[in-house]
Amino acid sequence: MKTASRLARSQRSQALIEFALVSPVLLLLLFGIVDIGRAIFYLDTISHAAREGARTAAHASTPLPTNADVLATVITQMIGTPVSEPCPQGPVTGATPPDDTAWLYVTEPSPPSTAEASPPANAPGGEFASVASGSCSAVNPAAGNQPLQVTIRFNLVLITPIVAQATSGRIVITAAAVYRTEY
Repeated sequence: MKTASRLARSQRSQALIEFALVSPVLLLLLFGIVDIGRAIFYLDTISHAAREGARTAAHASTPLPTNADVLATVITQMIGTPVSEPCPQGPVTGATPPDDTAWLYVTEPSPPSTAEASPPANAPGGEFASVASGSCSAVNPAAGNQPLQVTIRFNLVLITPIVAQATSGRIVITAAAVYRTEY
């Protein structure tokens, strides 16, 4: 009888040790899947917000759309995510937005990475033309069915330590949409 109870106790101990060895790997796998799921969710959300923002920038309404209208549309699509316009008409640089924050740009298609003093059409038709200021490009409102590009850059901070180490703790997700203006 003693041997049966010892055998049962030793099997329980063996299962506990096996669980202790396997559980860290399973937890890392689980949280890695959560991080990948968050990245895919934000990629889809940002892509949709860029399309909606471009649709707003290109729509012929009265009055014509402005950068504020595009920003309001994007904020509506990116529920709970802070969105700002550091330089609304670009340049779209490789700078990283703050943690879990998005930057919005309305520019010409294939925008340059440096400020432009006299760019092609790079703003919604309701904007007023203005000169370049600081590191931001000049504003040149679109007209005559010219294309506009809406770009969103989002800095996703990861929660899984191993995945975060492999990606410098963040993933910068960029989405863009190009639409021809209707005005």
